[in-house]
Amino acid sequence: MATVTLTDNRNGNTYEFSIMHPTMGQDVIDIRDLFKQTGMFTYDPGFTSTASCSSTITYIDGEKGELRYRGYPIEELAMKKSYLEVCYLLLNGELPSPEELAAYDYEFRKRAYVHEGLKNLFYSFPDNAHPMAMLSSAVSALSTFYSEHIMMRNDEDLQVMRRRLLAKVPTLAAFAYRRSLGIPFIYPDLERSFTENFLYMIHAYPGQDLKIPEVQVRALDTIFTLHADHEQNASTTVVRSVASTGAHPYAAITAGINALWGRAHGGANESVIAQLEYIGSVERVDEFIARTKDPEDDFRLMGFGHRVYKNFDPRAKILKKLLDEMKDELNVDSELLQIAEKIEAVALSDDYFISRKLYPNIDFYSGLILTALKIPKEMFTIIFVIGRTVGWLAQWLEFHADSEKKIARPRQRYIGPETRSLT
Repeated sequence: MATVTLTDNRNGNTYEFSIMHPTMGQDVIDIRDLFKQTGMFTYDPGFTSTASCSSTITYIDGEKGELRYRGYPIEELAMKKSYLEVCYLLLNGELPSPEELAAYDYEFRKRAYVHEGLKNLFYSFPDNAHPMAMLSSAVSALSTFYSEHIMMRNDEDLQVMRRRLLAKVPTLAAFAYRRSLGIPFIYPDLERSFTENFLYMIHAYPGQDLKIPEVQVRALDTIFTLHADHEQNASTTVVRSVASTGAHPYAAITAGINALWGRAHGGANESVIAQLEYIGSVERVDEFIARTKDPEDDFRLMGFGHRVYKNFDPRAKILKKLLDEMKDELNVDSELLQIAEKIEAVALSDDYFISRKLYPNIDFYSGLILTALKIPKEMFTIIFVIGRTVGWLAQWLEFHADSEKKIARPRQRYIGPETRSLT
């Protein structure tokens, strides 16, 4: 077995720790006995060098710009499979057969309806409530309607829980949006697929047989797929941490929703569009590029760079290609698109951005597509939630089945006052 030796230069003591090998990616040092052996902790703010779990779900190679779900490259899944097929893959480990997919699709259509009592919750919110706040509250409230999920005893219970939540989140998201506008709720339509149904529920009016163009369904379905999971990001870490306490699974998902709301996480695509609107015209792009480079100016361009990817974000490449193919059919805002294209051209050729590895990320392109789908900025993070719920559920299930799971309890480096006395 490979090991690494740690030498304490205070006293010359040495300690050995095992090296664990993954199927892909970096080796990890097993430091579970570090405190027991040395009396010390590691110090790793932001967990930049810490693997908190073993996982079979998602693999990222940030240097190469690779993302894989259950081993499949994201490029293949996004282009060749539907979001519902990706959900099945993430939750079951394999892609569905045609028969399995048909059964999955049918069950999701039926389970998309929510308890009528939840409508009262939405009516209790003020008119100006943010859709994310309403969605978070509604998902948390689901635990009161399905309290039995806290004591699941077999795989069938787990299957029902995850399919139920996945099917209902788009409906709750649509209700949150329509409540923010003060317009009537639209119920799911059994004749429509998962992604089409969501677009129908946010855009239709009572009694209207609204036709959703296939190009719109494909564009949003791709965005859902690209957001489905992303390894141990901030919101997923929160979901696993809450799961470690034994809380209701819907409470864990609610915590993930709240974490995703942050501008540094799921709220970034909303900030991208807001910034493009603020720049206002192609003629002002150079001004804002200069501000980005000015160390005395705190302005920074949104939608560039990524914590993990040190090359081009593979999801951004897919959306860039999709945007180029569909911009005419989707009627993408030409002014915003021209501003974005000029910023992109500068970023991909300017040494300031290249040397800092500030490549466009998924948020830079997704906002343009969502705007073309007539989805307002305040709903962008909601779209992220719908796509990511399956990833959170897959991560929750993996944690639930982990024989080595423990309650999350990081340690700290205390730098406060030494022992003091009141006397």
